[in-house]
Amino acid sequence: MAARRGRKSQARRSGAPRGVPSLVWLLVAVLLGAVLAGVVLMRDRIGDSLGVPRPDPAAKAPPPGDPPVAQKPATKKPGYDFYTLLPGKEVVIPDSELSATARNERTTPKPAVAGDARYLLQAGAFSESSRAEEIKAQIAFTGEFARVEPADISGKTVYRVMLGPYPNAQALEAAKGKLTAAGIQSVAVRAR
Repeated sequence: MAARRGRKSQARRSGAPRGVPSLVWLLVAVLLGAVLAGVVLMRDRIGDSLGVPRPDPAAKAPPPGDPPVAQKPATKKPGYDFYTLLPGKEVVIPDSELSATARNERTTPKPAVAGDARYLLQAGAFSESSRAEEIKAQIAFTGEFARVEPADISGKTVYRVMLGPYPNAQALEAAKGKLTAAGIQSVAVRAR
């Protein structure tokens, strides 16, 4: 009998793993439950701050005989006007004139713009510099380089997104084409 007692005591002393106590598992389950309950209770507040649409409980379905009315999205007017925000020494080049000048340059190449005039592109003028920086970043994805220039127009600071100068109308037309293909409005400008 003495031998039996010895083996039992040795098995206990050998350090065999006992597993994780039940109390630890219970605490983990309670903490996970509390976190999930917090997420469920806070999801309405989180959804509101993220702009997630929520159903309107007071909304009613239209009668079955009426055709559905499509709501036209509100067109957002750009926060700039190319033609009124150009300083006095800059002239807008209409697209037709730009195309004609570029065609003319292809037939009779000239190394640069005549005189001291420069070809530029203006991709917007904004009252907030952050919006101008957004457009500048979009332009970077087209492979063109833009800069934001603050300008004082009628006593207000306007942030203009400018590209160039370009050496000729061909280069200006190509850059304008890249921007148009990317959905970015721009105006060709001749500066003196």
